[in-house]
Amino acid sequence: MKYETQKVALPFFAVAMALFALQICFGLMAATVYVMPEFLSEAMPFHIMRMSHTNLLLVWLLIGFFGATYYLLPEEAETELHSPTMAYIQLAIFAGAGAAALIGYQFGIHGGRHYLEQPVYVKILLTISFLMFLYNNTRTVIKGRRTSVSTVLLLGLWLAAIFWMFAFYEPDNLAQDKLWWWWIVHVWVEGVWELIMASILAYLLIKMTGVDREIIEKWLYVIVGLVLFSGLLGTGHHYYWLGTPGYWQPIGNIFSTMEVIPFFAMVMFAFYMFWKGSREHPNKAAMLWTLGCAVVSFFGAGVWGFMHTLSWVNYYTHGTQITAAHGHLAFFGAYAMLNMAIISYAMPQLRRLQPYNQIMNMWSFWIMVGGMCFMTFTLTFAGVVQTHMQRVLGEDFMTVQNQLDIFFIMRLGSGTAVALGVVLFLIAIFGPAREQLPAHVKGGNGNGSSQ
Repeated sequence: MKYETQKVALPFFAVAMALFALQICFGLMAATVYVMPEFLSEAMPFHIMRMSHTNLLLVWLLIGFFGATYYLLPEEAETELHSPTMAYIQLAIFAGAGAAALIGYQFGIHGGRHYLEQPVYVKILLTISFLMFLYNNTRTVIKGRRTSVSTVLLLGLWLAAIFWMFAFYEPDNLAQDKLWWWWIVHVWVEGVWELIMASILAYLLIKMTGVDREIIEKWLYVIVGLVLFSGLLGTGHHYYWLGTPGYWQPIGNIFSTMEVIPFFAMVMFAFYMFWKGSREHPNKAAMLWTLGCAVVSFFGAGVWGFMHTLSWVNYYTHGTQITAAHGHLAFFGAYAMLNMAIISYAMPQLRRLQPYNQIMNMWSFWIMVGGMCFMTFTLTFAGVVQTHMQRVLGEDFMTVQNQLDIFFIMRLGSGTAVALGVVLFLIAIFGPAREQLPAHVKGGNGNGSSQ
């Protein structure tokens, strides 16, 4: 590490990974209900499992983004973090509020709004924590160097906080409620979070490829422009069936189709930079996660999103298992893999070791990605069958569900594979450090050594 305060990122990464593991547990429980409908029905109803699964997703991803920011910002600003103490307090508030919400869900204490089920006091605590984070990092950048990476990263984080304010607005009219609800859920994941993604990818590419910063920053600004141009009005593909004016259908069709472009640009960006720069960086696992993030997010968010974003297709497919297929692969590829990329890069330095346990880390990559891709294909096939039987032939919901059992069994199996990959990743990152060092690190003796 170049700056001592970068170590603040370590507890953020640890908490994020613990919540990631817990999220996977709730996901496996929910997947089991699809196979065995009475599973834990008295102890924990399905909607509580699902609510816990989706809320943990957002919480751990945000904590991972916080940790990534605390790690990379001192290097980008060329100065120590403004206040490490404030960062630790902020983590305690954010994690405590998330834990309070999760525990409350188990006792039926929630608001009932998907992804925004948190009680008001929890939302207030999350907002306070977020503002502390933004203040801390903005002060860090103000007193130090300003780069395109830090500027875009802070822009994405500030916009995420601004759009979070819509979580406090709950109109009585259901159509209005859903309209503004998408300003958080959609504008986050298909808008401002992509700025965070692009900036962290740019930082990793600068560090691991050796390509000149100016070249990478030019690509970064192109991607940012594409994201903001397509993502904000692309929200219209959620407005097709809410009772909104008809002009949202052509707007949604046109701009949500364009949302594929920034994800494709990220793939080109990552691979071109690795091709142009040095490919001898010792942390091969971090390189794998970085490239994998760009590719899987393109397919999950871009291709699978496009598959059912056009209104004349979405008319039949919305709310089916096709939506679940897109959601799983998009979140995993764009944001979960991004967090695992920066953690794989940063942890050896935070632990003051050479890159370690890389073989296990790469095994976890292939098992997780393989399991998630199989799950996506499974849910896609289930969604096609469901769409035809339910939306075209007009059969009732439960009759159709009974025809999807084989797909749900395969989904549970693929989810188990993802869980195995997560376990391997946690061991690789936080377990004992053991690794065959590259020849140029060993001094070229070729015999290998262990740490």
